[in-house]
Amino acid sequence: MTERRWTGSWLTGTPATGEAGNHPGERFGLPAEGAGSVASMGRRLLALLVDWLLCMVIAVASLHSQRWTLPIFAAETYLLTALTGFTVGKRLLGIQVVRVDGRPVGFVWALVRTILLLAVVPPLITDGDVRGLHDRAANTIVVRTK
Repeated sequence: MTERRWTGSWLTGTPATGEAGNHPGERFGLPAEGAGSVASMGRRLLALLVDWLLCMVIAVASLHSQRWTLPIFAAETYLLTALTGFTVGKRLLGIQVVRVDGRPVGFVWALVRTILLLAVVPPLITDGDVRGLHDRAANTIVVRTK
């Protein structure tokens, strides 16, 4: 049997044999539906769009330039995820970032997750639990709150 290295635990795109469940999040003890279940990619993308548009409005209204959208988006995502697990878009769509081990996301893991999110490609590579590479690196998962 081969041993998974630390990086292999979050870089691989699919769970190893025996880790996959019948529904996303089952191996983490999450329900199949309703509050606490894994958020769908559609909800996650819509929340991302809401956050991006909000940051664009803030950038144009306060700084009169769209070029500040990305830094404002990065700051919003980082700070709100670290402190609450929610961004404005996630709160509106009823989803939240939580650590798999139950601890708060915190500033260090929120930074890792945000940097990888801004790289665009890591969030697109998901596993059977709909966790992108940014979630796997930060040991987080996005769940429904309603």
